[in-house]
Amino acid sequence: MGPAQVLGVVEGFTVVLIIVVVGYAAAALRLGRGKDLKPALTAVIYYITNPALMFILLAEAPVQQVLGTLAPAALATTAVCGLLYALVAKLFLRRNAADTAVGAMSASYVNAGNIGLPIALYAVGSATPVISVLVAQLLIVAPAYLALFTFTARRQALARERLAAGPGALAAPARRRRHPLAAARAVLLPFANPATIGTVAGLVVALTGVNLPTVVWEPLSLLGHASVPLLLLVFGMSLFGQRPLADGSVRADIITATMFKIVAAPLVGYAVARWVFGLEGEALFGAVVMSALPTAQNVYLFASQFGMKSVVARDVVFLTSFLSFPVILLVAFWLA
Repeated sequence: MGPAQVLGVVEGFTVVLIIVVVGYAAAALRLGRGKDLKPALTAVIYYITNPALMFILLAEAPVQQVLGTLAPAALATTAVCGLLYALVAKLFLRRNAADTAVGAMSASYVNAGNIGLPIALYAVGSATPVISVLVAQLLIVAPAYLALFTFTARRQALARERLAAGPGALAAPARRRRHPLAAARAVLLPFANPATIGTVAGLVVALTGVNLPTVVWEPLSLLGHASVPLLLLVFGMSLFGQRPLADGSVRADIITATMFKIVAAPLVGYAVARWVFGLEGEALFGAVVMSALPTAQNVYLFASQFGMKSVVARDVVFLTSFLSFPVILLVAFWLA
């Protein structure tokens, strides 16, 4: 590795930044006659383009390489960073389970889908590192966090119900918890999102070696490749009017999660990839770059959906999206 990797990092971030700026300008200029375009674009990304992207990436992936070392390395890095943050949050910040879960996911869940893909293609020259992270996150990490969010959100809701209704209403929540359909929904919900379904379908195609006809593959490919620019546009729109660290009650959580993401995660990623899985050269570089990526916007989406302190995720996404650039440049110089 050498100057080409450093130049690739600069080119990748430049591509990302230009599209983000376009999205920011669209929000600032109130395109669409002042209507908020984000909800409609987010729905298109969530239900159509992102699942298509996951499918085409996995369908063409070198499955043995991804599942053999790269995905386990990415999973181990994410788990270590999340657990370390949780330890700090419980011992020093004194946070409850719900707040700790949001912070841990913010400190460990990387933006592989829209920022990682161009960085990998320009800096590493291959989408394989991104695919390994997506496999680990979409099939294991995201369902695990969603299950944890479901459990903590339900526990908080039950506590509020009991507080509001008094001691005589304790039996009703208990009956609802034992309902078999509710329990089944809680188990299946983390796996029922479109991106995970697209990932599983792509993995099945890759493992079976099925060749899809052109009339099926080309529309999926076109839709999938539209996902990254749309995600970056929406992210740019979401930055307009944002004031990070404005909420003093969670400022410590935001700073701690940000430092874990931009400092601890690359170091953990290097240690895991180099000394646990024995990666070297381009594979090591790709693994460390992926661990240094900013926090994914999905963390904010998940926290919002479950009624948790989404401001933590929002501000960590914002801060790491800018602070990760010099970190990834340092990684390129270091490993070059």
